[in-house]
Amino acid sequence: MAPHNRSCLYKVFVPSYTSRVLVEVLRCRGAKGCPLWLRVRAKAPPLHNSTALDCREHAPCHLALDLPFWQHWYYVLVEKHPGVLGTISFQVTVQLTDCSRPILARPPFLPSSASMNMPHSFGSMGGLALGDSPLPASPNGTKHPVPIPTALPTGEQCWPVRPTLRNELDTFSVHFYIFFGPNVSVPPDRPAVFVINLLPVLDSGGVLNLELRLNVSSLCGENVTVFGCLNHEVPLMSADNASITCKTESLAGFLLSVNTTASLSHLRIPYPQTGSWYLSLRSLCATEHGFETCTNVTAEVYLRAYLSPCIDDCGIYGQCKLLRTNNYLYAACECKAGWNGWGCTDNAEAFSYGFQLLSTLLLCLSNVMFVPPVAIAVRSHYLLEAAIYIFTMFFSTFYHACDQPGIVVFCIMEYDVLQFCDFLGSLMSVWVTVIAMARLQPMVKQVLYLLGAMLLSMALQMDRHGLWNLLGPSLFALGIMAIAWTARTIRRRHCYPPTWKRWAFYLCPGVLIAAAAVLLYTFVETEENYFYIHSIWHLLIAGSVGFLLPPRAKSSGRLGSLPRRKGCGYQLCINEQEELGLVDPAVASINSICTS
Repeated sequence: MAPHNRSCLYKVFVPSYTSRVLVEVLRCRGAKGCPLWLRVRAKAPPLHNSTALDCREHAPCHLALDLPFWQHWYYVLVEKHPGVLGTISFQVTVQLTDCSRPILARPPFLPSSASMNMPHSFGSMGGLALGDSPLPASPNGTKHPVPIPTALPTGEQCWPVRPTLRNELDTFSVHFYIFFGPNVSVPPDRPAVFVINLLPVLDSGGVLNLELRLNVSSLCGENVTVFGCLNHEVPLMSADNASITCKTESLAGFLLSVNTTASLSHLRIPYPQTGSWYLSLRSLCATEHGFETCTNVTAEVYLRAYLSPCIDDCGIYGQCKLLRTNNYLYAACECKAGWNGWGCTDNAEAFSYGFQLLSTLLLCLSNVMFVPPVAIAVRSHYLLEAAIYIFTMFFSTFYHACDQPGIVVFCIMEYDVLQFCDFLGSLMSVWVTVIAMARLQPMVKQVLYLLGAMLLSMALQMDRHGLWNLLGPSLFALGIMAIAWTARTIRRRHCYPPTWKRWAFYLCPGVLIAAAAVLLYTFVETEENYFYIHSIWHLLIAGSVGFLLPPRAKSSGRLGSLPRRKGCGYQLCINEQEELGLVDPAVASINSICTS
């Protein structure tokens, strides 16, 4: 290591079936006592809090890592102590122990002590390249061969890993089948190890489910407990108490256990890490002194592993939805009725049955307020408007009966159909009421009704919960009504509607009630107060329709004869009912009284 360098970084690839990694610093020369720090970390360069060793206080200077992560890079950092000057030469060896062949251990790697402070790679993703490492350079620049030790310590024995077969059914719905399964035998003398491979992106947005069921009849009366340890990237195959706690100094996994009293165990991991998950099953017998190795008892367990979008499909109080955030697709539960949790199973803030029943009745029965507007429309011969009000009342009632969370639910159709019809009926009720107030010609009014129904259907298909779906048609219809009223006022030279009673007792109260309903819907309604604020919305909208719907156009009666006056060569036509604002000028021209 040159004087201007403070550290050297190396990396080595650890393949599968590696039970131990031994990193050692040898032949340290150039300073007294080998003033170096040795740090090792998996997957990334070491930090200040990574596993470290002071070579000045330990001779030999080596770090041993048991049960390293398989198929990952390990980074080795050699640093100088502060204040150390001059050139330091050393040799770094990395020895991997192959547990699948305990008699054979892989020769150590001999990374070069090059002066460049950048990572040096050894091995490859497919396996380790042995015997092709550069030899360390001597202080004077000449290269000398460094002997490779031939007597390597034997590692801990590991057991065969049984693969699983992947069967994709749908998005985040994958079943993992075990060869010669799903019933597996766990021998008493060694663990049974299985691997589950999760693919990047495709499997990280769901829930990894594991089910373990013990066949009690296979125990022959013995008090056997089967422990399952699920670890990521490396199996836990130790024969000591780590099988019971599923933890070591460097690893921590998920523990499952089944016995004669509790023969079923479930494990769910939301949004699991991708890669290889290893399940190690080991059978132990309970004695007075704790758990010991069983003799001549082979336990049989039923093993099921699968990937699902949500936990138990979110139950009856939630809905499983596919979401996307920053191009990341994942599934999550949308809980209702105050329920929370990964699978909507936390009832700490859940609504009671009485509260759910009350909210359903309020939302459904508040639609009865549409009965008076229907009666007023039928009495005034607004039959098309009355049909739309009946349509709105019917579908709004059954939509809210189907939309309720929990168990107080009643659906006569598919939810999507009921929702669309409810929203369409509500918007059409506002549209036809304002167009009817404009008192247009029958042909124009029918065209606007049909055009409004088609445009509103298109808008609802695009965005059903948009605020402009309500405000847009309302403002457009109000504009048509304002133009019609203004034209009629200019032609008659009198305010329309002409009577103050119509303004004071019908129009002003109706407008105030409708404005209050829109304000509640826009600024007050939330998920917490939805059931009673939306019920008030039903009452106000239906009430405003009853006030704003125009009265029936009175039929013209026979008028007495008027004195004939001589004109100045032109005909003067007078329509008395039109001047009084009782009928539409378009339908009263027949009964005009003309004098010349």
